[in-house]
Amino acid sequence: MHTASRAPFSSGSLIPAPADLPAVFPTSEFAANGRPLGQLRSDLYRTHGIRNVFNIIGVWVQSVGVIVVALWLHHPLAWVVAFFLMGRAFSMFAILGHEAAHRLLLPNRKLNDFVGKWFVAYPAFVPLDAYRRGHMAHHKEEFGPNEPDLALYAGYPITKASWHRKLRRDAFGSSGWKNLKGLLLALKSPSSRGLALRILGCQAVIATGFAFAGYPLVWPLLWLAPWMTTWRVINRLRAIAEHGGATKSSDRRLTTHVIAQSPMARFWIVPYNTGWHLAHHVDIGVPFQNLPRLHEALRTAGWIPDAIEYPSYRSFWAAASARPAESQPTQAQP
Repeated sequence: MHTASRAPFSSGSLIPAPADLPAVFPTSEFAANGRPLGQLRSDLYRTHGIRNVFNIIGVWVQSVGVIVVALWLHHPLAWVVAFFLMGRAFSMFAILGHEAAHRLLLPNRKLNDFVGKWFVAYPAFVPLDAYRRGHMAHHKEEFGPNEPDLALYAGYPITKASWHRKLRRDAFGSSGWKNLKGLLLALKSPSSRGLALRILGCQAVIATGFAFAGYPLVWPLLWLAPWMTTWRVINRLRAIAEHGGATKSSDRRLTTHVIAQSPMARFWIVPYNTGWHLAHHVDIGVPFQNLPRLHEALRTAGWIPDAIEYPSYRSFWAAASARPAESQPTQAQP
């Protein structure tokens, strides 16, 4: 494991200094911005449709299996464990939905969108088409004028008090209710009603399935509630680790953080290789299965030096919540 030389990089900043960003490209294998070229690019662009079919099946088996085991054990501790594991399950649904948004889940575009919507995105309350539009704006220019998540990333580092307030809002359902209310209000809009009905219809099918099995409370308690709470905490922790406190730049090393990957982090926070996020922003055409290879190639070339890598997610979150209270800026509260 590589370790960072320091965190944060400088007083009040979460981004590396220019001296820590060597200009080693272009080369025969990489463009000036780090994108792979030639045979390397062809190899990295290879999709994994069959593997992703099993990934989709796997996330459903895990999700339903967690609930079935909790029902079978019929113990309060089993329900608590299932509640937290379902938060992780929504992380997995969301990341596979992200892959579908990039049209990298399945090689056939129509099948990618159909499966991505009905079997990955809608079960996790994600409007895939709307998400794709916003997400492509995010990739076109991080921290630019059309960045959909600017309020989520801006202003870091923040104070510990502000950090804890944000996480409490997530953990106790305030953030989740805000999102759920938006979905319900979309029913009033002619332009959004159809999409909202499809998502709610998908949820109705899931709820009905549990009810027919004799457990009508499973959907509100072990599907909806974890999505509104545990998943919100996981999603914020991951999103802030990706871009929190970064800055607008053509150099992706200044827009996206590099954090060492551990088995525990990959299980709870960044499944499906999403923790290799700088590699993803360098080239959005690389499927998630190939991101570790791209990251390692960029590191071997010297473009990602040890100095810009945080040694763990905990070290980054500590740096992201290290601003002194007296210097906390006014900012949006997403």
